[in-house]
Amino acid sequence: MKILLLGKNGQVGWELQRALAPFGALTALDRHAVDGLCGDLSDLQGLADTVGKLKPDVIVNAAAHTAVDKAESEPELAHTLNAQACEVLARAAADSGAWLVHYSTDYVFDGSGDRPRAETDPTGPLSVYGKTKLEGERLIQQSGCRHLIFRTSWVYAARGHNFAKTMLRLAQERDSLNVINDQIGAPTGAELIADVTAHAIRQALQTPQVSGLYHLVANGETSWYDYARLVLQFACDHGLALKVAPAAVGPIPTSAYPTPAKRPANSRLSVDKLEQTFSLSLPPWQAGVVRMLSEFLGK
Repeated sequence: MKILLLGKNGQVGWELQRALAPFGALTALDRHAVDGLCGDLSDLQGLADTVGKLKPDVIVNAAAHTAVDKAESEPELAHTLNAQACEVLARAAADSGAWLVHYSTDYVFDGSGDRPRAETDPTGPLSVYGKTKLEGERLIQQSGCRHLIFRTSWVYAARGHNFAKTMLRLAQERDSLNVINDQIGAPTGAELIADVTAHAIRQALQTPQVSGLYHLVANGETSWYDYARLVLQFACDHGLALKVAPAAVGPIPTSAYPTPAKRPANSRLSVDKLEQTFSLSLPPWQAGVVRMLSEFLGK
């Protein structure tokens, strides 16, 4: 089997290189051309040509315009990367009979309410990022290609920057620390996303009727405030010296930390459909965060 992976150096893409390696011939690309192959989502013709050359059985698109605030000032680029590139890949997949795996976001919703959103719930994005990601979903669905679209949220990885590392650094540098407590979601590890993706691809190749849209997040829910307190408590319990103790972290509303793009207050996503379709039981969010911290801190 041949797999084309786009966005190989992103948080999810990096883990996908590991998770997809046993499937067969894996071609993993970033934005830089290699041997005449294009992984740059802004080069629409280059993407189409690359799929035509490789003729993959599965295309996995882990690339996107993910700079949420920056998208507000460059909507055309965000539209190209998050929507038009999806259409190109979907059409190429439909023409060749390949599967297309794509990642979307809870930002397609308006963030209202306090219950987990299902795949069938009405959307209502609040930002350019959310609007372009939603359009990308719809273009894939309209193409007729066999696809797996995974909406996820609050993604982190041990590699590179993430919220937990930022909290640890700030708690070591500052005398006080305030964190938003009115946005609710589930921190979800890139490693978990990659492993679920690999499992789903294997099942999809055997049972094509699973083609569709799914929510993929860790189980449970928390606020950024409680997430930060768990991170700092773990660090304290394992001997890391902090200037700000977990109990000293202050809760603040979103309104106290304005950003160019509006964030959804409710990022809860129901994973019932995913778990039932693929016979999975997703772990609680705390398990992945503790594992990541253990690796990062060497504990």
